[in-house]
Amino acid sequence: MLVFMLCLCACLLQAQTEATSKIRKEGLENSGVMNFAFHLTDVSGSRLTNSPGFFRAANWAKDELTKMGLVNAAIEPWGDFGTGWEQTRCYVAMTAPYYTPMIAIPRAWTGSTPGKKIMSSNVILIKAKDSAELYQNYSGNIKDKIVMFYSRDTLRPSFTADGERFSDDQLAKMANPKPDTAERRGARTVSPEAMAARRQQQALSRQMNAFYNKEKPAMVLSMNGRGNDGTLFVQNGGSVDKGAENNYAWVMLSSDDYLRIQRLVDAGQNVQLEADVKTKFYENDIKGYNVIAEIPGTDPVLKDEIVMLGGHLDSWQGATGATDNAAGCAVMMEVVRILKTTGLQPKRTIRIALWSAEEQGLHGSRNYVKNHFANPADMILKPDHSKVSAYYNLDNGTGKVRGIYLQGNAAAGPIFSKWLEPFYDLGAKTVTIDNTGGTDHQAFDAIGIPGFQFIQDAIEYDTRTHHTNMDTYDHLVPADLIQASTVIASFVYNTAQLDQKIPRKELPKARGTGGRNF
Repeated sequence: MLVFMLCLCACLLQAQTEATSKIRKEGLENSGVMNFAFHLTDVSGSRLTNSPGFFRAANWAKDELTKMGLVNAAIEPWGDFGTGWEQTRCYVAMTAPYYTPMIAIPRAWTGSTPGKKIMSSNVILIKAKDSAELYQNYSGNIKDKIVMFYSRDTLRPSFTADGERFSDDQLAKMANPKPDTAERRGARTVSPEAMAARRQQQALSRQMNAFYNKEKPAMVLSMNGRGNDGTLFVQNGGSVDKGAENNYAWVMLSSDDYLRIQRLVDAGQNVQLEADVKTKFYENDIKGYNVIAEIPGTDPVLKDEIVMLGGHLDSWQGATGATDNAAGCAVMMEVVRILKTTGLQPKRTIRIALWSAEEQGLHGSRNYVKNHFANPADMILKPDHSKVSAYYNLDNGTGKVRGIYLQGNAAAGPIFSKWLEPFYDLGAKTVTIDNTGGTDHQAFDAIGIPGFQFIQDAIEYDTRTHHTNMDTYDHLVPADLIQASTVIASFVYNTAQLDQKIPRKELPKARGTGGRNF
C-alpha cells in the first residue's frame, strides 16, 4: 500500500511539473497579452461604465473569448447602474492676455458648454471661506461665465522616480509582517487647526455643486494638486442617476495651466478663455453588465465546481485605462488562452469575469456575488456558494507578479508557496498574510469565498497612470504582463486540479441592512 501511495504521489507531481512546463513555454514564448491590451485600449478607447467605449470592449472581449473556445460567453446584466456618458469634444484655450492651449478633460457625468459655437468669457475667481460668503458675494454674478475656485495648492518638484519595483527587503517585510503601527502605515500627525480647516474646505466643496446648478455658469474649472508635468488625475463630477441635474461643463485642467490662470486673475489681469466642451448622456439602458465565459471542467465529480479569475473592464475617461485595468483584463484573457492552447484539461470549470463599475465602488463584482453566491447583508448562501474554490484578481497596474496576498487566509499559504517555486526565476516568490483593498477580490472575501489579489510591482501606477490622462497603452510593460499571465495561469490550473477546494476562512457574519453590504 505504501509503495502504491508513493507511486501515486510521484505521478501527480510529474503531471503537475509537466503542466507547469507547458504553461511556461506557451506563456513566455507565444504570448498574446499585448494584442488583447491593444484592442481593449487603442481600439476600444476609454471604457467608462455604460459608455460606448465600454460596450465596444465588452462585445469584443465576449467574441474573442468565444473564438478561443470558451463556452457560455455572455454580457451578463447585474442590476441597475445608471446613465452612460462620454465626451465628444473638448477644447479650452486662453486667448487673453495671450493665446495658449490648455490641457483639459471634462469630469465624468458633467454637462456641455452652451451653444454650438466656441464660447468666450472672462474668468471669475471665487474666493470664499464658507457657504455664507459664497452666496453673499457670488450669487447672480456667475451665470454663463467661466469660474474657478481659489486653490492653495502649489506644485512640488519630484525627487524620486515615477516607477519602481519592490526591493528584496520590501518583499521580505511583506512575507514577515509586524503588527501595524502608525509609522508602518505612514501616518502623519495633523494639527487640530489644520484638521478643522480641511473639514471646512470639504464642507464647502460639497455645497459648490448645488450652488453651480442654481447659478448656471457656462463652465467650471478645477485641478488636482497631485498631478505634475501635464498629468491630470480626473474622475467624476456628476451623477449617474437618470435625469440628474448635470447642466454645466466641469473641466479638469492641468495644475500648471490652472495655477497660471489663477495667478493672472488674482493679480487683476484681464484673462479670457474660449471653450467648446460637449458631452453626451446615454439613458436608454441603465443596467450594468459584466463579461463572463468558461472553460468547462472535465472531471465527472469536480466539473461542477468553479475556479474564477478576473479584472475590471471599466476605466475612467481621461485616457484608455491601460494600467487600470486593461492590463488585468488582458492578463486574465491571456491566462485562459494559455490554458486552451496547451490542451490542458482542468478538472474544475474555470470562469473568467471582466467586471464593470469597479471604479464607482466594485458594483459589478459585488452584485455578481450577490446574484450568484450570497448577500453579505443576510449571508443566506445560494447553492453555488459552496462550489467556488477561489477567485483570483489582478488590478494593480502593469507590474509583474511578485507573489500573492493571502487576505488573512493562513491555510492557503503553504499551497501558494509551493505553487510559486517554479517561478522564483521570474521574480515571483512572496506570500504575505496581509490584506489589500480596493479591488474586486473583496466582493468574494466579504461572503467567505477565498478571494485573492496578486502582489505587483508598482511601476508608475500611483505617480503617473492611475486615473490619469497618461494611462495609455505605451505605459504598459510587455515583459511584466507576459510574466503575470504565466504565473496566474499556473495558479488557476493548479486550483482546478486540487483534490480539495482552497481552504476557507471562517464564514463572515451577516452585516445587516443598516449599513454598507461590502
